[in-house]
This record gives sequence, structure tokens and C-alpha cells, in this order.
Amino acid sequence: MVLIRSLVIAAAVILAAGSALSNATDKKSAKTAEEQRAGWNDSQMKQPSVESIDLNAYNAIREEGLQHSHVMDYAGGLADGIGPRLTGSPNMAKANAWTRDQLTKMGCVNAHLEDWGEFGIGWQQLNTWLRMTEPDTAVFVAQATPWSPSTNGPVTAQAISVVIDDESDMAKYKGKLSGKIVLLGPMRDVPVPDKPFFERYTDKDLKDLEALPLEGDNADMQARIERFIKRAKLTSKIIPFLADEKVAGVIVPSRDGKNGGGTGIIIDDNGAALGRTPYHKDTAVLSPVVVAQIESYGRVFRLLQNHVPVSVEMDVETKFTGDHEHGFDTVAEIPGTDPKLKDEVVMVGGHLDSWIAGTGATDNGAGSIVALEVMRILNSIKVKPRRTIRIALWSGEEEGLLGSKGYANQHFGSAPLSTAPGQVGLPEFIRKVAGPLELKPEQKLISAYFNVDNGTGKIRGIYTQGNAAVDNIFEQWIAPLRDLGVTTVTNRNTGGTDHLSFDAVGIPGFQFIQDPMDYGARSHHSNMDTYERLQPADLKQIAVVEAIFVYNAAMREQMIPRKPLPHPELRDQQTKPLPDLYPTAVPDAGKDPETK
Repeated sequence: MVLIRSLVIAAAVILAAGSALSNATDKKSAKTAEEQRAGWNDSQMKQPSVESIDLNAYNAIREEGLQHSHVMDYAGGLADGIGPRLTGSPNMAKANAWTRDQLTKMGCVNAHLEDWGEFGIGWQQLNTWLRMTEPDTAVFVAQATPWSPSTNGPVTAQAISVVIDDESDMAKYKGKLSGKIVLLGPMRDVPVPDKPFFERYTDKDLKDLEALPLEGDNADMQARIERFIKRAKLTSKIIPFLADEKVAGVIVPSRDGKNGGGTGIIIDDNGAALGRTPYHKDTAVLSPVVVAQIESYGRVFRLLQNHVPVSVEMDVETKFTGDHEHGFDTVAEIPGTDPKLKDEVVMVGGHLDSWIAGTGATDNGAGSIVALEVMRILNSIKVKPRRTIRIALWSGEEEGLLGSKGYANQHFGSAPLSTAPGQVGLPEFIRKVAGPLELKPEQKLISAYFNVDNGTGKIRGIYTQGNAAVDNIFEQWIAPLRDLGVTTVTNRNTGGTDHLSFDAVGIPGFQFIQDPMDYGARSHHSNMDTYERLQPADLKQIAVVEAIFVYNAAMREQMIPRKPLPHPELRDQQTKPLPDLYPTAVPDAGKDPETK
């Protein structure tokens, strides 16, 4: 997730003046500064109670999107024609070029690629296989983990189980791993999948989503961060240890999915790779690593636990394409036509990159092809939007929203991150903010950003990300869409995708509520994430609903209202316990005298 960033509070310096005109100017300047400090202005405050809705436009969008859809054509071209799209890989470059060309063909202007900066190592998997050769023969379901080096041809070696929960555990394996294929980690539980993998929201589920939980989960989040940091530090020591031991290869177990959905498949992402940033040269994976289906891993693990010698043959064939590859976003527009509003922008998008086990069809090929279809629909019905409509398809999302954050930094603003001891090297979403947000002029011109990144399930509503000022607006927008199943507006936050990069710089960013389907259980980051998981009728509905939201935002008189700007640099101060609450308290009372 993205660390929510904050706005610079510029001190208003108002010169004293003797005239009434000067005083009025000073008061206006002070008011403007206060509005910026709060995160709104007069145009944001003056929102109509009744939305002007063009039902003829709704009809035109419905007709084009439901009766003349090309969303599955885009799906075939992207998921089948290009395949998995790891950031920095040749396939990612193909996807950037392909989407740029598709946007040009459909009539968008200024279709181009934007460089958001250096990413790291370019890599692709050419071939991987894994099998047991003794005490029995068995073919295993496995793939190389991202950025794994090659084995340089098939290698056959004795397997050995290695479980390292603490740095001290490495000592008992020292000098014993040379030439071995290491099963790294314990066997996990494999729960009985006693619930359906494929789900849709019930009316009760959606009603429950409307309620805003008042209990925070700060303590749980802090515990998760601490576990993450501890594990990352341990992994940073395991990587060179295995390399120094000269292991022949490493096998890690595939993690589980929701409702036990990780059975019979592999999930191949940063959770399987060794280290948080294996795409950086200084933290690169040093030994060939594969992730194996849990049932395959479990058989070898149990044999070794029972002192049965196991021989494994592994072949990992990968290709590195450079150590300093850059990341690119695909961007294009439908230009605004209103002389007063054309410089303002409504954005739509999703992340184009994926992991490698499947073809990235639901994560997030679905969101990307829907965004393409939204632009195609609006071009096909010859919309002349008042505001400019801009599509952006991001790369680097899977590694930490890198493409959308890079775009936001370049166009909208950013806040400095702490360089204090212990902070450098941590992922950005964990690092503390060292100062307030510094905004760029373009930030005030973006009305809203709409994102799809929850798989192939149809839209059932929208998360406002805590922006209660849009509740009434969105409720009116979805009223004519209830026959399509769109019913719910919730003030809840939802995380893990690119709308957070907009929210972090004070721009309204929204993610839609989607039917879960089998996304969390089976297709998310797995070898099941292929064209077959896509649901054509749902994708048509998603494209129609998102196109209507984008159209409405582009045509209304006012920009979408904004929340007060965040101030994460003040978070520690704001959450600090209030002092001197107990009038009879005695300092150091109750403490051990020796610790006073």
C-alpha cells in the first residue's frame, strides 16, 4: 500500500496595508491559504444537491458497451497475444506499445509512453521444470520465481529440508548444503476447501459494506509491519548464506489462497521470491529458485522428515535483459471541449503489469482491458467531454504501485521520506514521512481517478475512500444503474492498488466494489490467472458502469469534491497521548525504583 502523503502548509505572509482595498486583499489571501490548508476551496464547497444526469448519454453508453462490446477482443490480444507482463520484461514493453497503438486506433489523442524512472533488472522466464527421480519418479508443477537466475542446464541433486526461523538457525546447516537442492521452509497447512471458490456478493453482504467500522486496526497493522521487517531482515541474510553454501537450487512452497484455494495450483509472486526487491542488483536472488505446488512440496518434505533420501532434477532457464530497465505507463486522452473546463482532467486506469505464473488476465488484465473499452465506448459514441478524459495504464503496481506513484510524483507532488537510521531500505509504504507534501500546479486540475483492480467480477458499487462529500453524488449516479446490479456506496477505504497514489496527494481516487468470483481463491497471482477466468458479461457491465462514472465526472459543472488534505508528517504528533490528564498523577509513580 501507499504511504498517505501530505500537503505543504505554506505560511501566509500578509503585508499590512493602510487602505481598505489592501485589507480586503489581505483577508482574501488569508482565506485562500486557510482553504488550501484544509484541502478545499469555494468551488469544492459549492456542490449541487441534485445532479444533472443525462439519461440519453447513459443509454448510448449502455447500447455501445453491452451490444457492441470489444472488451474480450482486447482480452485476447493482451492475455493470449502478449501473455504475462512482469515490469521491466520484454512482454511489458510489448504491452505498453500495444495499448498505446490501440488507443491511437480508437481515436484517442496524444497516446504515448511516460517514463516514471529506473525500475531495475529486466527478466523473463524461458522454461522451468522440476521432477523427483528417486525414490520414485514424479513430475511437479513448478515455475521459476521472478528474477531467479538459471541453473545453466538441468541439475540433479539430493534434496535437503532447511527451516530457518531465526538467524541462529543458519549455523546448523553451515557446510551441509553444497550441491544440494534446498526445500526452504516448513510444510504449511493445507485446509479442506469446504467453501465455494466462486462467490458473488449477496444483498446482505452489500448492505454490510455500507456500514463504516469505527474500530481501527492500527495495532494489527503495526504488528504486521514489524513481522514484515523482521522477515525481510532475515531473508536478506538467507540469500547470501545459500549462495555461500553453493546450493544447486532452492524450492519454496506455494502459499494458499482464500478458502483453501491454493490447492493444486502455484502462486508465484514476491511472496515466493527471495527478498522484497529481487529486481535490484544489490538485493538480487543469487541461487536458482522455483515455487512448487503445495502437494508436490509436501511429498518431498514428508519423505525427508522420515529420513528417506530424495533426488530431484531441476531446470531453470531464464534471461536477464539489463540491470537498469526503466518503467513506463501508457497514457492517452479524449480532449475536453469546454473553454472553461478543458484543462481539468478526469482519469481512468488500471495496472498493466502482472506476475508470471499465468497470463495476468484477471490481475490486472481485466482492469486494463476495461479501461481500453471505456475509452473505445466514449470515442465510438463521439462524446465531446467538457473536461479532458485521460487513461493511464500503469506498470510496477505489483512491486508497490511504482508506476502510479512515479506518475503522481512527476505530475502532482510528493513528500520527502525519512532518511533516519533504520528507515532507508524499507519499502515506501512503511517509511515515515520527513516533511509535508509539496504540490505541483497540475494537482489542482485533476477532478477524479477511477480504477478497476479486483478481478473480473461485475461492479456492485464504489468505495469513496472516506470521502463522504461524494456519497450523495454517487448515489444519484448509480440510481439508473440498479438494473445492472450497482447498488452500494460505502465510505470504507480499500487498499492495495493504484487509486491510493492519487489519494496520497489529495486527489479523489476511487476503486469499485466488484463481485469476488474466484479471484482471491484461485486466480490472483497464480497459474490459473488466464483468459478462461474472465467473465465476458461481467466485463461488459464493468466497462459500461465505469464509462458512465467517467462521463459524469467529465460533464458536471463542478470538480469532484475533495477530502481535507492528509498530513502524515503530523501523524505521530496527532496520535501521541494527551499529557496531564490526571490532576493527582505523580511522575514515575508505580515504576520500579531501580528504573527511575
